[in-house]
Parts: sequence; structure tokens; C-alpha cells
Amino acid sequence: MLIRKLFKFENAHIVRNCSSDRCRRSIHGHSYKVELILEAHQLDQGQMVYDFGLLKTMIRDLIDAFDHAICFWRQDNPDYIAACKQFSARWIELPVSPSAEQFSRLFFFLANAVLSQTDMQNGEQAVQVHSVIVHETDTGYAQCFKADVENGQMGVLTLNDIVFSEQILQEWENPQQYEQLKQGKRFKNPEVIQQVKNAATFEKYSG
Repeated sequence: MLIRKLFKFENAHIVRNCSSDRCRRSIHGHSYKVELILEAHQLDQGQMVYDFGLLKTMIRDLIDAFDHAICFWRQDNPDYIAACKQFSARWIELPVSPSAEQFSRLFFFLANAVLSQTDMQNGEQAVQVHSVIVHETDTGYAQCFKADVENGQMGVLTLNDIVFSEQILQEWENPQQYEQLKQGKRFKNPEVIQQVKNAATFEKYSG
């Protein structure tokens, strides 16, 4: 079974080496929509794949970090990178070009990292990222699957190579969470007090 959570943000970038002259030589922005699609073949104790409320913490913070930020490829011109850092408090340095295709890989990679380091508390052990769709415009999107993240020819992704500006970090409820993620810290979902113990009990309450 699949579930989908939609995120939105505004972002600016230059996509170097692309075919469009406007895109490769001029800073421009998009209103992005990100579809995070999760998959599980069993349901948790709430009979859900994954409670949407659990996506309103670190995963939401990591995607929201891109809102009203400028993203740049670390291999870009040093003067351009310096200008981005000087004139924008919200910036993100990436190991890949900030195209829609690479954004879809990045968000898959980040969401997967968070889930893999999260101790589940409500029977969600089987949940995983199925794919990520990034809409750059109303008419175009890129969709990433696990094989795309693992494909080194598309660019190697590591947590250490994704750098968030200090302004972005300080706006999070926990400014240390990304550093903790890089260090392999385990995160824990909230504990849940079961109100209905099993199917038989559920039938009793609903009958």
C-alpha cells in the first residue's frame, strides 16, 4: 500500500549546463511541490501505513529548509557561491546541481535517512520510501526511486555534502538535528497507548 504526503516550497537556483539559456545563466525560482510516497505491506497499530503527523517533524524541517532559500552546486563558480552566501541568509550547498531530478533524489535520500534512523513505536517497522515526485512547474515533474538514489552516475549523495546555512539551522526547533542525523543518532517516535488491543476488542467496541 502507498500513501502520499505533499509539501510545498519556493526556491531559487541556477541549473548549470542545461539546454535552456535562461536556466543555465540566470537565477530564477519555482514554486515546488514535493510528493513523498511511502510504502508498507502491513499497517501499524492505528491501521495506517504511517501517521502523517510523524512527517511534521524532521522530514518536514528538511524539506521546508529549501523554502525561500537559494541552492547552488558546490562545483559552481566560487564567486557566485560567495555571493549566494553573502546576500542570502538562507542557502543550501549541494553535491549535485539543483535540478528537479536531483531534488527528487535529495528528498528521497534525506527522508530515507530519517526513517532508517527512527525507532518506531506503533508497529510501523515495514514502512519505507517508495518514491519522491518533485513538481518544478504545473506541467513538469521528476520522480525518483531507490535505484536512482543508489546510482552513482547520477551523483553520489552523502549527508556531509549537503550543507545548510546557519539561518536555516537556527529556525528549526532542534538546530542540532541535522548534525545528529549525520552522526547516526537514533530518533524515536512518540509512544502510543493502545486503546483497542486487538480485532476482537475492536468488534466489541464497534458492535
